Amino acid sequence: MNQNEILRVKNLVRNIPDFPVPGIQFKDLTTAFKNPTALRVLTDALVELYKDRGVTKVVGIESRGFIGGSMLAVSLGAGFVPIRKPGKLPAETLSRSYDKEYGTDTIEIHSDAIEPGDVVVLHDDLLATGGTMRAAYELVKSMGPQKIYINFLCELDALNGRQLLPNDVEVTSLFSF
Repeated sequence: MNQNEILRVKNLVRNIPDFPVPGIQFKDLTTAFKNPTALRVLTDALVELYKDRGVTKVVGIESRGFIGGSMLAVSLGAGFVPIRKPGKLPAETLSRSYDKEYGTDTIEIHSDAIEPGDVVVLHDDLLATGGTMRAAYELVKSMGPQKIYINFLCELDALNGRQLLPNDVEVTSLFSF
């Protein structure tokens, strides 16, 4: 992973004050996603992390986790599984509620999305307090995969989101604020 290229991508991230609620400093990665060079750098960096891990499924968390998750899945020849907000998936689902930095939310996954032999990368664009990813991890873990990795493009260090994630799972971020 070329750290100079990653730094250039990080510098493309826009800060949006008071979004979605007052007091939140939202890190908007869409400014990096719209840049084709940055998108290639992110894809290459993700692939480098997981290319030799036997990944069979990449699980992306709604909605920006769909972007990096899909890029990674295609590049690895793995399947892509969405985790969505309630009522968005058409078949039988499993759900988990969780607290986040500005409220409570629930996520769902299709109940047949993960199989016991799967090696899974759970992916989202950003790690803040860790609540969303912890709930996603619990959903996927309950389905009995062989191995789970957790990945973010960006991490907000001051919010200590890693503390909420399991200690026995490798957690990676490409850059942090």
